[in-house]
Order: sequence, then structure tokens, then C-alpha cells
Amino acid sequence: MKTLLSVGALGAALMISAVAVGQGGSSPDGRTAPSTHVAATARAHASAPQPVTVRFTATQGTRPIRCGTTLTGVGTTKATTRLLDMRFYISNVRLVRKNGSSVKLRLSHDDRWNLSRGGQSVTLVDLENGTGGCTGDARTNAVVRGSVPKGVYTGITYTLGVPLALNHTDPTRTPAPLNLIAMGWSWQAGRKFAKVELAKPRSRGVTGPDFFVHLGSTGCEGVPNGSNAMTCSAPNRAKVLFRSFSPDRQRIALDITAMTAGIDVTRNRGGAAGCMSGPTDPECGPVFRAAGIDWSPDGRGTGRVVGDGTSQRLFRVVR
Repeated sequence: MKTLLSVGALGAALMISAVAVGQGGSSPDGRTAPSTHVAATARAHASAPQPVTVRFTATQGTRPIRCGTTLTGVGTTKATTRLLDMRFYISNVRLVRKNGSSVKLRLSHDDRWNLSRGGQSVTLVDLENGTGGCTGDARTNAVVRGSVPKGVYTGITYTLGVPLALNHTDPTRTPAPLNLIAMGWSWQAGRKFAKVELAKPRSRGVTGPDFFVHLGSTGCEGVPNGSNAMTCSAPNRAKVLFRSFSPDRQRIALDITAMTAGIDVTRNRGGAAGCMSGPTDPECGPVFRAAGIDWSPDGRGTGRVVGDGTSQRLFRVVR
């Protein structure tokens, strides 16, 4: 009986030792047990940020376009034209989960294309390369790059425009990408949120002036010092929401066809040539409706987002 008790005690001791090692105990020489390293590595991997690259492009319907591409069938008169410029600001990107919740995409770093300040983030997407008649220079940027907490995401949302707190600043004293004079907006020192320009559209023997789409805030008042003291009667920022989007397999395209649908781009029916966000400019109605922004021909449009961002047609998901 005495011998049996000794064997039982030995077995219990072995079981306790095994449990201790499995729970991350130390070996006799003081080193951490291997299982602790495995668990720590797994925790670190689970908490590591998940890199994300959102890619942008330009299309005319389903057709990819770039500087130098001849564009045919543009607008109501099926005009022929080409790109002069295509640049736009994307801000506060968030990835969306299946349940509708979302998390902020944190930009990788500040540089000539990206800026994060005071909880706001903005990226300049520049799809012109200075060739084929396009303005600007050879430097381009077609991505928003950053990270999110590790997880499974099914969609994306973002704003076309510059956040109010970053918009009304002196471009000569503001970091990139808000320091570009070419993207400056003349009213109260704001920015052009989007600058899309087409060269002298022609159709049926008629050649029109260059067709400009400059989207930006209007009716702004206050001191343009970079604070929220500025107010604009028409903010004109567009919200975009795609409930189904995979950054690894898909891109987001700004669609010229959607932007010019319902417009005779060879004629200017009032206001500036094209649409420069005028509250009564006839060419702005179709542009604003495509962007999902409230606009009215009597000038009473609010310049605010219509709906949740899913009704806009200016951007589309492509492969």
C-alpha cells in the first residue's frame, strides 16, 4: 500500500508539472516555456495592423482612360474630347464590416500626397501625368495607403473633398498635399475638391470651350485661418459608400460618362464654362446629381449629401 501511494503521488506531480508548462510556466533554467512564446506570437499577430491599399483609376463607362486617350461619345451630343486634368481629394477613408460598422483607415505617413491632422486625413489622387495634352507633371498618385485593425471587411466609405478644418488654410503655409496652387479655390481660400477638365469638346461641327468640373465649397464666410470658424452655405462634399468592395481585387474609378450624363459639353448655357460649383449653373445639376449632392436650379440646393452615399454614380467599382 505504501508503494502504491508513492506512485500516485509521482503521477500527480507529473500532471501538475505538465499543466504548469502548458500555461506558460518556466523551465528549470528559468527560460519561458515554448508554449508562452507561441501564445505571445499569436497575440502579436492578431493585434498587428492590417495594411490596406485602395487603388483609384479613371474610366469612360467601362473603358479605362488616361492622358492622351481620345474620348468619344461624351455627353448628350456624343462629343469628342480628351483629358486636360484629373485630380481629386479623398478624405477620411473607412473600411466597412458586414454588420455595417466601420473603422478608420490610418494613413501610412505624411508626404506629398497624404496628410493627417487633428483626427482628419486627406489624400490627393492625381491621375494626370503631364503627357498627351494634360496639365501638371509626370508625378502621379493613384492610391490611398494605410492600415486598419486586423479583421474582415466587406466595403468602403470615404468623402470626396477636404475636411472643413483643413480646407480653409493658406496654401503657401500648409503642408502637402494642400499646398498646390493648381488645386486652390478662389473663394475664402478653400480647395478644389475635384478638378476634372476636358479639352474643347467638339460635335456636329461645333467646338466648345474647355469643359471644367471644379467641385468645391461655396457661400463661405469667416476668417480662413484653418479653424472651424468658417461656414459654407454649400459644403459640396460628396460621400461615397460601397457596401461590397475588396481592395485586394478591385479598384475605384471616377467615371467620365456618369459625370457628363445629361450635359451638352460643347455649349455653355450659363455661368462658368462647365461646372465650377455655381448654385444656379445649368451644367452643375447633372454633375451634382452624379456626385449625390443636393442641388437646385433656383439656387436653393443645400450642397449636402443626399442619402448615405450609395446613390452617387460618379465613382464605381471596377476590376
